Amino acid sequence: MRQTVLGVFVGLLLASVGMFWWQGRAQVESNAPPPPEPEEVAEAPEELPEIDPGDLVGPAPPEASELTREERRFFRYDRNRDRIITRNEMLSTRSDAFRKLDKDGNNLLTFEEWAITTAERFEGMDADGNLELTPAEFATSAPSRKPRRPSCRC
Repeated sequence: MRQTVLGVFVGLLLASVGMFWWQGRAQVESNAPPPPEPEEVAEAPEELPEIDPGDLVGPAPPEASELTREERRFFRYDRNRDRIITRNEMLSTRSDAFRKLDKDGNNLLTFEEWAITTAERFEGMDADGNLELTPAEFATSAPSRKPRRPSCRC
């Protein structure tokens, strides 16, 4: 009898944890930023406006403060500079990469969309078109790295 009651209790506990997890996932998907509308994309002007500044003098540039490496990394995520990173700010840095993969723009990434992007990337790396990648061909897919600056100014 005690094992049955314990089993029912554990089952209800697992079901409630599963429901909270499922609702949390649904909340993340509903807060995802929508893809940009084609009308919203501003077209570049064909020619730049010209103006004669004459004797105008603009304001002095602001003083640049030295930020530590951690502060610069923190501010890459803190979009509104309130010194608090929200979940939406953390996820917003990945939205451009997600939109590139989301071919139909429905804010859902299907396996087919991912597979198409992967196949196109493979075809771009396969220079000789033999459907096999040599180490030299594969090396072309490596992300470009920034050159390291010397740690001291000697």
